[in-house]
Amino acid sequence: HGGNNVVPNVHFRKVNGMQAGRKNRVMMRTWLDQAGRKKRRSNNRKAKAAKLFPRPAAGLLRPVVHPPTQRYNMKLRLGKGFTLDELKEAKIPRKFAKTIGIAVDHRRRN
Repeated sequence: HGGNNVVPNVHFRKVNGMQAGRKNRVMMRTWLDQAGRKKRRSNNRKAKAAKLFPRPAAGLLRPVVHPPTQRYNMKLRLGKGFTLDELKEAKIPRKFAKTIGIAVDHRRRN
């Protein structure tokens, strides 16, 4: 009816499967192996734990400590390692502690 408007000639470029690059259905990465991967990771974790037994599988054994400063000191977190006094009380030599998977922090004090 009115005006010199552009003649609509819209190319429907975004029809699924016709897009450029990674969005193209041909190139889309499927996730059909999600359950299988989950199972494999779980099995690998169990195998690693069994292989490392009796050492802790999740890395060295660390103490639970209060963080410094007023803002955080009501919380708990994992510390760097046990003090030499704590090891002495548990009758564990400090060089032996590392070999059985116990973290040692010679700077921390009780």
